Amino acid sequence: MKVLVVGGGGREHALCWKIAQSKKVSKIYCAPGNGGTKEIAENIDIGAEDIDGLLDFALKEKIDLTVVGPEAPLVMGIVDRFEEKGLKIFGVNKEAAQLEGSKAYAKAFMEKYNIPTAQYRRYTDKEEAIKALDDFNYPLVIKADGLCAGKGVVICHTKEEGIDVVNYMMADRAFGSAGERIIIEEFLEGIEMSLLCFVSKGKIIPMESAKDYKQIFEKDEGPNTGGVGCFSPNNLFNKELENRIGEEILSRIETGLVKENIDYSGVLFIGLMITKDGPKVLEFNVRFGDPETEVLMPRLKSDIMDIFEKTMDGSLTKEDLVWSEKKCLTVVATSKGYPGAYEKGKEITGLDLLDDDIILFHNGTIEKEGRLYTNGGRVISVTALGSTLEEAREKIYKNINRIRFDGIYFRRDIGKIKNN
Repeated sequence: MKVLVVGGGGREHALCWKIAQSKKVSKIYCAPGNGGTKEIAENIDIGAEDIDGLLDFALKEKIDLTVVGPEAPLVMGIVDRFEEKGLKIFGVNKEAAQLEGSKAYAKAFMEKYNIPTAQYRRYTDKEEAIKALDDFNYPLVIKADGLCAGKGVVICHTKEEGIDVVNYMMADRAFGSAGERIIIEEFLEGIEMSLLCFVSKGKIIPMESAKDYKQIFEKDEGPNTGGVGCFSPNNLFNKELENRIGEEILSRIETGLVKENIDYSGVLFIGLMITKDGPKVLEFNVRFGDPETEVLMPRLKSDIMDIFEKTMDGSLTKEDLVWSEKKCLTVVATSKGYPGAYEKGKEITGLDLLDDDIILFHNGTIEKEGRLYTNGGRVISVTALGSTLEEAREKIYKNINRIRFDGIYFRRDIGKIKNN
């Protein structure tokens, strides 16, 4: 089979890495790819949001399956376009993608089907939103409605901060049209958890659990990022919690999909907060998470191509997903200044000095004339498996210091938990 992977980050590198292990696959293309994907796939100079270009390429090259990594092309309707031309594509259609494309749509869906989540209100008028800040306890959370690459969520500790954020999103248009409508919601206290699921014709089948780290600085301080570290499985995820999530969240999502007549096939990523009152949904994403994919793919023992095919034809079962008992951890090395302004084009060295059991997934790199350079805010995910989380941590932090580029930064507390 010839496979096209859409995207150019760490998630897509991890997917290419896993797809390359399948005996069913003869050729992998990655569009646009990065300096790491070029080692296992042919990079194609077509942007992830250039749906016309991707469609033309898939038709010309007779691609057997396209796998979509990022959210933007899904929200734009890439799946609908490919299917109209009779092409097989793994991902959700445009209607289902609204669960990530609009936070207001997702919150209304949760409210309608009694899925536990934070109390919220939505606003399209800036003055109304500022006035409403008096109605909430602090801290509170303000979210831009549309896609913001993981940066459209801000925790505000005072009304003054809230006013600044409302103005930043709605008046300054920091996120463009994505901030024309905002959500103000209660701040949930607890521990975050990521749960990725395959959804096979509306039937939800969870993958293994994970915990990602959103904030740029240690001790979970500083602004939100797209994710700077992750580990799997999440030590919180026991049988009792699994059953509760299944009954109170997953089954109600399935009911909602049926009643709303949403044809959902692909991945559903559920961001959860485990509160004193139980699990509550923070957000939905309609694709593989990043950096969650970087810790899930090394633990997945099943052939990913079998999983894609069974998900699409509606036959996937829990037994099709076979996982390693090992723990997996990833730490993301970022560019100086990320998640704010950062420079690109810094030469990366030291990758040849890493131990053989380190798995490298490239997030934002580019290869030029045999040399590797930074090409994004998140640069490289340094990943390792271990019989314990501590063993995986030791491998990573022993090796990550060998990597060099100007302005390199990474958190030193990823996976540092008690009773792991």
